[in-house]
Amino acid sequence: MTARKQPEAADAATFESDLQALLDTAPPPIAKTARRLIRLLVTGHADLTPVVRMGWRSVNFRHAKAGFVCGVFPLANDVLLVFEHGRLLDNSAGLLEGDHLKKVRFIRFRPRDAIPAGDIGSLVFEAIALRT
Repeated sequence: MTARKQPEAADAATFESDLQALLDTAPPPIAKTARRLIRLLVTGHADLTPVVRMGWRSVNFRHAKAGFVCGVFPLANDVLLVFEHGRLLDNSAGLLEGDHLKKVRFIRFRPRDAIPAGDIGSLVFEAIALRT
């Protein structure tokens, strides 16, 4: 794996500002849960680039070769981690919901839920491998 160039300070400041603007629209417990999940993805997957999409009300994570991999969507009562090609991912851990959907699958988090970092890491790596 090649090291990603560290973002410029202005880019990091813009991301934090945009993230705060997005999370300010969510109830505080949802914002806290979303921030924990986003922090896990940012720190655990240096090959992903996070971008706040105010129109989608999400933080999308892109890979240089795989494209859009996943997104964090803070909603009114929970936070969804959505995998674009989730139908193709191994769900032996039973975390992925959305069997009624054609392509995507998601993991639902409620405030104070544990975030299974290892399982999420495996799903992210698998999602990238499927597209590269």
